[in-house]
Amino acid sequence: MKNTWQLIKKGNTSSAIAALGNTGLSIIKAIAASISGSGTMFASAMHSVADAVNQGFVFVGSVLAERKPTKKFPTGFGRVINLVCMVAVIVVTIMAYETILKGFKLLKHPEEATNFWLNFIVLVIAVIIDGSILMKAMKEIMKETRVQATGFALLPAAFKNAGRAAPPTRLVFYEDIVATLGALFALIAIVFAHFMDFLILDGIATILIGCLMVGVAFKVGYDNMVGLIGVAAPKDVEEKISNLILNDPDVRDINRLRILQEGRNYHVEAYIELKKGMSLAEASHTKMRINAILTQDPNISDVTLGILEDDGIKLWNPREDLDQ
Repeated sequence: MKNTWQLIKKGNTSSAIAALGNTGLSIIKAIAASISGSGTMFASAMHSVADAVNQGFVFVGSVLAERKPTKKFPTGFGRVINLVCMVAVIVVTIMAYETILKGFKLLKHPEEATNFWLNFIVLVIAVIIDGSILMKAMKEIMKETRVQATGFALLPAAFKNAGRAAPPTRLVFYEDIVATLGALFALIAIVFAHFMDFLILDGIATILIGCLMVGVAFKVGYDNMVGLIGVAAPKDVEEKISNLILNDPDVRDINRLRILQEGRNYHVEAYIELKKGMSLAEASHTKMRINAILTQDPNISDVTLGILEDDGIKLWNPREDLDQ
């Protein structure tokens, strides 16, 4: 029981908060949609249900991914989260289809919604809650990628570094961009429908929300498919690790370097060339020293180093090695 609780505490915080927030929102929106008959409120409720289910799944997956390697699974369970995120993509896609279908029905047969102020208040609350969850996800990306950004620089920095964040954090980030935009679209639609009698905007906003959900499903699905196959680490991570190796006084060159990204963790495999004339004991000591330096980074889960004597030919070129 104690070990289970320790794993739960290591689970992805963003997905847990998002699951709870969207559960509450989906209940409120569903009640408002049933009372008022608003199509955009229905679409927004469907999106919140999809988000709550997905992020609940993702949190469970992030907990399972923290399990330690076993004899049967020596590389650990890091890719479990990619599998769970793929299930989440299927859920989003189904919800998106239902939402777009509802939008087309509203275009053919526009319905006048009632209880304007109920819808308005619920959607304002939704924008605030979804916006808060989005802010939390962006800060989590900054924390996981160890990038400093505040204020207006936070959003572009989050977009730039989202690919290096953990899969659950990426999912929450992309989904809550859509959730916040969807709530804003719905808010604009009910205001126009109420004050300008522009009922067709209800269906247009519903279709737009569904299309945004499709976009999220595609993006998250692609990212996690790549994660399941195994993808090379970003260029800046490769440069950082290669510099740590080359800064050692005994290292003359890197013969080969391969860094596999798994979630936010990196598996490093390298063959390094040491200065000539070193004894086996000295070379082993250097190897252990470099290994210790690299594993100080919490995102580097394991390091495999091979040692060679310097052949006098400079081989290391990050671009060329990455393309091999």
